[in-house]
Amino acid sequence: MNLRRVRALAKKEFIQIIRDPRSLALSLAIPMLLLILFGYALTLDVDNVPMIIWDQDNSQVAKDFILNFRNSRYFMIIGYTNNYPDMIRKIDDRTALIAMIIPKDFSLHIESGRRAPVQFLIDGSDSNTATIARGYIASVLTRYNERYQVQAFSKTIVNPLPIDFRPRAWFNPNFESRIFIIPGLMVVIIAIISALLTSMTVAREWERGTMEQLISTPVKINELVLGKFIPYFCIGFFDLSLSVAMAKFVFAVPVRGNLILLFLLSSIFLAGALTQGIWISIVTKNQLLASQYAMLSTFMPTFLLSGFMYPIWNMPKVIQAVTYLIPARYFIVILRGIYLKGVGIKDLWPQAMFLSLFAAAVITLALRKFKKKVV
Repeated sequence: MNLRRVRALAKKEFIQIIRDPRSLALSLAIPMLLLILFGYALTLDVDNVPMIIWDQDNSQVAKDFILNFRNSRYFMIIGYTNNYPDMIRKIDDRTALIAMIIPKDFSLHIESGRRAPVQFLIDGSDSNTATIARGYIASVLTRYNERYQVQAFSKTIVNPLPIDFRPRAWFNPNFESRIFIIPGLMVVIIAIISALLTSMTVAREWERGTMEQLISTPVKINELVLGKFIPYFCIGFFDLSLSVAMAKFVFAVPVRGNLILLFLLSSIFLAGALTQGIWISIVTKNQLLASQYAMLSTFMPTFLLSGFMYPIWNMPKVIQAVTYLIPARYFIVILRGIYLKGVGIKDLWPQAMFLSLFAAAVITLALRKFKKKVV
């Protein structure tokens, strides 16, 4: 390999990038735009769930019970009613997601030490939000029951609760979805941008008629691929650095692991994704077709089959087998391990090995597919 020729080709590619300021601005702005849009819009947290209440008992005991929901940040009491039709109407027009009905004899049951029935009507048209809201209700009721039992029996029973249940969540104790989503979102952005950046490089040469000139030069295939790879690796690495900075300073996602290891392993994934785009460009020889193939082969698999949004263990066995071919699956484990758990290469070496194999495979495919001849 002649490094002078590689340097000349890389310089030529840099000049082409600079002469197309719109594409350059787009390649630098898209990661920031996507991170902001998805980072703020894509969240699994459900706060201020609108609730309407029908308090048929209207006692102090019932009001104290309602305070447990009023004082919770997960619920927002939008009002009270005294009939079912009004309650159903509020749920139908999405004004309220939950309706709580406290029966007339609620305080009588509580004061006599019996179970008090309380009805909750939940809008199940949005199943995900309804499931989360139901979990919030169960959490509030559990705390109310424990507090009631302690107050009622602590004077006569040494241990009123047979099990001292004290759950503790590691790595994300407040269950903040942004801490979980942002590292995975970085994988999606890097995978898409990297493949799109390089998917049109070789195809552009064919469409502009400059490939014949390159073929007639002494430039070797590996030098040509490397010369086109270097400029876009610099742009991709800048996008990666920008994403890491935004995750830290905009979304306050802590980096508990080694930042150098993060950039090192990210560079392996970046190299594989960029070379995948070059391979697509070599195969298609058409810019429009190359960009479509790049988007199809990166966005959908990364978003759906990498474990970014949906747990892989919950997928059918056949789909689970397919996910082993998705490089983003391993990169997500790396980023979440470094960001959330602070693990090192001792725990991440299998993922690093698979990413290295993927990068080596697509580089080999690109070099073998590229022929210095006009077809």
